[in-house]
Amino acid sequence: MSNWPVHGTITGPIVMIGFGSIGRGALPLIERHFNYDKSRFTVIDPVDTDRRLLDERGIAFIKEAVTEANYADLLKPLLTKGGGQAFLVNLSVEVSSTAIMRLCREVGALYIDTVAEPWKGFYTDASLSASQRSNYALRYGVFDLRDELKSGPTAVSCCGANPGMVSWFVKQALLNVAADCGVDLPEPTNREEWARLAQAAGVKGIHIAERDTQRARDPKPMGVFVNTWSVEGFVSEGLQPAELGWGTHEKEMPVEGREHEFGSKAAIYLMRQGAGTRVRSWTPTAQAQHGFLVTHNESISIADYLTVRDGMKVVYRPTCHYAYHPANDAVLSLHEMEGSGWIQQKGSKILDENEIVDGIDELGVLLYGHKKNAYWYGSQLSIEETRRIAPYQNATGLQVTSAVLAGMVWALENPNAGIVEADEIDFRRCLEVQRPYLGPVIGEYTDWSPLDNREALFPEDIDRVDPWQFKNVIVR
Repeated sequence: MSNWPVHGTITGPIVMIGFGSIGRGALPLIERHFNYDKSRFTVIDPVDTDRRLLDERGIAFIKEAVTEANYADLLKPLLTKGGGQAFLVNLSVEVSSTAIMRLCREVGALYIDTVAEPWKGFYTDASLSASQRSNYALRYGVFDLRDELKSGPTAVSCCGANPGMVSWFVKQALLNVAADCGVDLPEPTNREEWARLAQAAGVKGIHIAERDTQRARDPKPMGVFVNTWSVEGFVSEGLQPAELGWGTHEKEMPVEGREHEFGSKAAIYLMRQGAGTRVRSWTPTAQAQHGFLVTHNESISIADYLTVRDGMKVVYRPTCHYAYHPANDAVLSLHEMEGSGWIQQKGSKILDENEIVDGIDELGVLLYGHKKNAYWYGSQLSIEETRRIAPYQNATGLQVTSAVLAGMVWALENPNAGIVEADEIDFRRCLEVQRPYLGPVIGEYTDWSPLDNREALFPEDIDRVDPWQFKNVIVR
């Protein structure tokens, strides 16, 4: 495409916190799709590796870490200078989402992030229990702020590829599965109706099933963590407890499973790292695979969103969790880190678009347990397609940055929605904005189940009555 659509006008300043792989990739999308005053665009990051991209555009850059001590004094003048409604785009790590949301509410600015982030030190705080340092707890921190602030300028929480885009994929996939299974219900218009549709379609669970096949030109060296997106982000979430939305069809809690003592109790956590927990899953290209059950906000929000209640009693909820097979170099990096007792390598490397020779990021949702067994719906974006349509990023990055774009468009079109999650916003509008950046978007049924090729050499403790029990999915 050469004539990219302009989706709206940002009337006030733009402040972007974080200019790593995602910030760098989001920049050209903001340039393409919004009208704004370039002289009022500021990027903040403690590292100036890619400052030239900003300098050549005349975009202001502040080389500084945003911290609990300085964030208000640093950000408030930038967000209030010159009038209009500001937009803060938080693409950072170790910058508290709730603190920045509160500040944006104070000054009337719009806000978006890709994950509910805490201040530095939260994930490794030994004074906190595993439950207290979970994504479940971070999500409820956002909810507490929402309850306190009520309505006001829109703040879109957790709106990247996942969490974010995959919640929109779930809705389209539910419509497809329900139609193919003969479910005669109108298209839902609210949360309760979406949950009833999932229940009527017989969906027992959902994997956020991803396979990254992007290959680097150069082999991974020892002592370096190599990834196709933020190493800091992947390591921090990988070291958190594995978390999953816990479905009503499940017969038994995992041995290492624990329940939270607060909130909706839509999710459980395991007393082990997500980066050390593997699960059986499926994507169209890889077919059967072992992925990592890394904690993600969408594992909790999707299960919570699709819960059916009879009064206070939960009568239906799907199991939901991430099943992530990252790029091979990232898998090697995880094995190396695990072998050293989960001490991160001293070196780190994010593969850019020029260092990747081929491959795709196949990211979608696998809805399972219904009459047609399992259905995967998602994006198969290649590095070649990414290079053709968007600069400064690989396929993994573009799935994230295009979702940020979609969330920004929705916020501009709905500027007084308060704090919302990706599950709560218009999935059709968001996918309409994002679709040009996703490559092939397909749906495919499969006969695969986590019982395939089991007990060929050794007996296993498996449930043959219901293939989709989590005890069959987790890899022991």
